[in-house]
Amino acid sequence: CILGTHHEKGAQTFWSVVNRLPLSSNAVLCWKFCHVFHKLLRDGHPNVLKDSLRYRNELSDMSRMWGHLSEGYGQLCSIYLKLLRTKMEYHTKNPRFPGNLQMSDRQLDEAGESDVNNFFQLTVEMFDYLECELNLFQTVFNSLDMSRSVSVTAAGQCRLAPLIQVILDCSHLYDYTVKLLFKLHSCLPADTLQGHRDRFMEQFTKLKDLFYRSSNLQYFKRLIQIPQLPENPPNFLRASALSEHISPVVVIPAEASSPDSEPVLEKDDLMDMDASQQNLFDNKFDDIFGSSFSSDPFNFNSQNGVNKDEKDHLIERLYREISGLKAQLENMKTESQRVVLQLKGHVSELEAELAEQQHLRQQAADDCEFLRAELDELRRQREDTEKAQRSLSEIERKAQANEQRYSKLKEKYSELVQNHADLLRKNAEVTKQVSMARQAQVDLEREKKELEDSLERISDQGQRKTQEQLEVLESLKQELATSQRELQVLQGSLETSAQSEANWAAQFAELEKERDSLVSGAAHREEELSALRKELQDTQLKLASTEESMCQLAKDQRKMLLVGSRKAAEQVIQDALNQLEEPPLISCAGSADHLLSTVTSISSCIEQLEKSWSQFLACPEDISGLLHSITLLAHLTSDAIAHGATTCLRAPPEPADSLTEACKQYGRETLAYLASLEEEGSLENADSTAMRNCLSKIKAIGEELLPRGLDIKQEELGDLVDKEMAATSAAIETATARIEEMLSKSRAGDTGVKLEVNERILGCCTSLMQAIQVLIVASKDLQREIVESGRGTASPKEFYAKNSRWTEGLISASKAVGWGATVMVDAADLVVQGRGKFEELMVCSHEIAASTAQLVAASKVKADKDSPNLAQLQQASRGVNQATAGVVASTISGKSQIEETDNMDFSSMTLTQIKRQEMDSQVRVLELENELQKERQKLGELRKKHYELAGVAEGWEEGTEASPPTLQEAVTEKE
Repeated sequence: CILGTHHEKGAQTFWSVVNRLPLSSNAVLCWKFCHVFHKLLRDGHPNVLKDSLRYRNELSDMSRMWGHLSEGYGQLCSIYLKLLRTKMEYHTKNPRFPGNLQMSDRQLDEAGESDVNNFFQLTVEMFDYLECELNLFQTVFNSLDMSRSVSVTAAGQCRLAPLIQVILDCSHLYDYTVKLLFKLHSCLPADTLQGHRDRFMEQFTKLKDLFYRSSNLQYFKRLIQIPQLPENPPNFLRASALSEHISPVVVIPAEASSPDSEPVLEKDDLMDMDASQQNLFDNKFDDIFGSSFSSDPFNFNSQNGVNKDEKDHLIERLYREISGLKAQLENMKTESQRVVLQLKGHVSELEAELAEQQHLRQQAADDCEFLRAELDELRRQREDTEKAQRSLSEIERKAQANEQRYSKLKEKYSELVQNHADLLRKNAEVTKQVSMARQAQVDLEREKKELEDSLERISDQGQRKTQEQLEVLESLKQELATSQRELQVLQGSLETSAQSEANWAAQFAELEKERDSLVSGAAHREEELSALRKELQDTQLKLASTEESMCQLAKDQRKMLLVGSRKAAEQVIQDALNQLEEPPLISCAGSADHLLSTVTSISSCIEQLEKSWSQFLACPEDISGLLHSITLLAHLTSDAIAHGATTCLRAPPEPADSLTEACKQYGRETLAYLASLEEEGSLENADSTAMRNCLSKIKAIGEELLPRGLDIKQEELGDLVDKEMAATSAAIETATARIEEMLSKSRAGDTGVKLEVNERILGCCTSLMQAIQVLIVASKDLQREIVESGRGTASPKEFYAKNSRWTEGLISASKAVGWGATVMVDAADLVVQGRGKFEELMVCSHEIAASTAQLVAASKVKADKDSPNLAQLQQASRGVNQATAGVVASTISGKSQIEETDNMDFSSMTLTQIKRQEMDSQVRVLELENELQKERQKLGELRKKHYELAGVAEGWEEGTEASPPTLQEAVTEKE
């Protein structure tokens, strides 16, 4: 099927076969159809999608129908059909994505057209697409009994086979979703994308579980290598995490065994089977004839007393050697096959690894290119950031000073911890005031916590510039954790120790004094931390001022570029306007089709310019697209003005003046539009309505100046008239010969009423052909007279070229006459053979009459009304009408004669049978009346469409003198 779609560049044949399949009544057949259609959408010709869109509603109806079945393949078919519908809609909305979803990173960026709104919507559609894939994945697994080896059974493999396509789709969708989410997080706030992250986490968990379960099935191990997702999902809040992302690669081995293949018996198994069957035969022989011959039942030499000679022994020994060699050969073959299979498996693994390495290399190359672009940008900005670097060096010096202060603070904090530990050891014997000591310890821990929070805030601020400060902060946290653990141990010792209470009061007073000293030390440390915060704030203010000055400088440069590009574009357009009346332009001539092509390009360029201008207003940093659009608009405008001036040279005076004025007005409106781009305001200041109106006016004038009848060269019209007339005469002669041949066959093979009817009909057809032949000769004479009287000194070809519309009418009428004769002969042949319809023959006769009437009308348009050739032509036309009436009359008479011979015999029918026949006849009458009404409507629509197409193809217009008559006029004249 895949090769067929590429051969015929579409899927018409596929759908013509599918429409004849009972998909609505056979669930398994519908399931396999979904599998094949999924493969065609992925690997078939791109036109498969276009040819399949017309069947979307049928697939939706079938999905709803199968959804009513809760067992078997019903739910599976319903969900699979929904997935296929979603896949078709996704690729219709996003035509840049191929059916197999394989795209590079650059193609993925181009699919979003550098618009964050497009990327946002594309991500939502990918989530919906992946949700349908996961739903089918989960439903197939839920329908299987995973407690048994379902992947090796035919029923299990039938359900698992489509999941290979699902795995291929899911791997690409997951990869593109990760990349798009990183891109969105770089442009939008994190809160806006919270819903995206939640939905991604849910799908990540499902996909990871399904990939893991699939990789453990024996069925998939020999058909596809399923990738494993990372243990943790990507962190989209950290931009550098994109470099850690590895795209999942699904590898399909080059030579995979078919899932429907059955196990094949080896040669050794066949030999063992033959040996067992031989032993069974021997046992049956012994049971029937006795065991006296069990050693060698057919050895008559030993029965007759004849001993074996040396030759027999040699033969037996050679047989034994041959058997041994055969066994060794089979063992060697088995071993070689096993080695070949091992090597093939190793080659498949190496190919998979090679594909993964190639993917990683491509990803590394893309990252390298991106980093190289960033490096170039940084090099361009290096000169502008020298001042900022000096400020950073000063900040680094202050950071070193802060590091020294941190070291001192660490030492003092260690002393504080040591003193506190000594105090706790001294207070080990205190038992009565344990609660008060605990309260003091809680206060001390709170103060330490405040000191720790201050240290963390300072370390967070210093972490932006140096990594060493972070290491110091980590060491402080570790020491603080150690101190806390020591405090917990001491608290345990306080609770368990209660040995001495003698010196409690003095020791408690000493403990209070030590606590006061700790409070004063903490206050001193707080003052030092406040000083450090103030220094950091000053440094941040300097950095902000530096960045503001750099942004202002970049803004001024972009504004200068925009003004320069606009002035250059205005100069190009002004030069084109100035050259409208110069001699170099007047000396050459152009064509209207070139002018229309340029106008179309300008319309597209204006749309791109408006889009680039809106993007520039939203993001002033992106100016490259706006500069390119302005430059392109200037050059296209210059080309349009030049083409307009040259087109005027071949146009009549009035359209030429209008076109020149329109080109000048368009140039002035373009200059005004470019001048409005200089103003810094909203998008409404730059209005392109006036430009578009001028372009519409230029396009309308250009379309009026297009030459007519370009499909046939005028110098070929004369030859074509002669050829069509000759072809029509040849067709009439051929039809006459065929009718004579059919008449001879009928006389030889038919008798009675049938022979009489056939002779009458064929005779009338022969008379009609002879009348048409006379009409064609008369038409040729009249045309020759018209050409001779109207061409003057010109040649006949020049006369035909000058009157091209009249000539095309003659050609069309000649074709219609020849075609009608051929069709009528075919219909007569079928009627004579008994396989045709009399009505078809009558319709063909009417069509021939209409075609000849059209030929007569087209011939006499330019003829003199007193011409004898015209009178002869009209006489021949009346002869054709009479011959046509004869054909119709003979056909009606023959039909009635044939029907009279086929009258029903009611003599042997009962009342019930007659009543049944009467009811059937009434039903048939109603059906025929309904069909007749529909066919009449269809005939009216066909005639209407035929008149329209004939007028468009031959350039007929109302009110022209030389226009040929329509088919309706021809039929009216015939009647």
